[in-house]
Amino acid sequence: MGRSSKDKRDIYYRLAKEEGWRARSAFKLLQLDHEFNLFTGVSRAVDLCAAPGSWSQVLSRKLRGVEEKSEKAEGGEEVKIVAVDLQAMAPLPGVTQIQGDITKVSTAQEIIRHFEGQPADLVVCDGAPDVTGLHDVDEYIQAQLLLAAVNITTHVLKPGGTFVAKIFRGKDVTLLYSQLKIFFSGVTCAKPRSSRNSSIEAFVVCQNYSPPEGYVPNMSNPLLDHSYDVDFNQLEGPNRVIVPFLACGDLSAFDSDRTYPLQLEAGKEYQYTPPTQPPICPPYQQACHLRKNNLLSREDALSNCPSTSQDETEPPAKST
Repeated sequence: MGRSSKDKRDIYYRLAKEEGWRARSAFKLLQLDHEFNLFTGVSRAVDLCAAPGSWSQVLSRKLRGVEEKSEKAEGGEEVKIVAVDLQAMAPLPGVTQIQGDITKVSTAQEIIRHFEGQPADLVVCDGAPDVTGLHDVDEYIQAQLLLAAVNITTHVLKPGGTFVAKIFRGKDVTLLYSQLKIFFSGVTCAKPRSSRNSSIEAFVVCQNYSPPEGYVPNMSNPLLDHSYDVDFNQLEGPNRVIVPFLACGDLSAFDSDRTYPLQLEAGKEYQYTPPTQPPICPPYQQACHLRKNNLLSREDALSNCPSTSQDETEPPAKST
């Protein structure tokens, strides 16, 4: 298979490259915004688990685009965007990057410092673990990551603010919804058309942040472990709730599970487009190097691994 094979199999991967997005996930946030108007009145936004940066790109283009047209966002405030991730990320215009851990209180303090003491209007999180294929394990780890994101969100989000995050829908997802309902009056599960139907991935759109009276955010137990449950269950609220499920995106949009021809428009010849931004020091870099050089079975192959380059992160070019 040549480089164009994935362009046929994944239309949103191809469109992301052609439109300059760093990843296909940019379309997911765009389609969520189309349904929920997430960016209306937003001047301070946080992107958790941001790398490689496609959601930060969307925030930058949408929020700073509004700012450039009207000089300043609603309320006369300058638009500020903060991206947080453990991994390094290539710079983006108008985006402040924090390379930190979302389970640390110091990260929350750094976010607020960049906002000059003001809370955020919007927090988004497209983070997910490396899936194992074992759905129960993947759902549990994703739930832990989501609750860590919710925890830091309670430190940085203003009352009435909005939180958007990825979830894996499983048999216990209603418990997750009930936990979110304690902090947000409106919780909706949404599935963008750019998210594959074959995937258990969906997104929770949590609106109108209103924590329980007397709730004090803390980072003592940011994950879903036994000690966290003890603290969390002190809060009063529903045990299980049913939230609305909404399909986002125009019905005329591309189908993420369908294979499309390379020539989408008559008279317009297909040309391969390389990825917008190759990864910076990805964790799989060493494995790619070993596989490319047929060294996976050699014990002495771990001693040397070159720096990331576009050649290391893309398959070799072949004729189609």
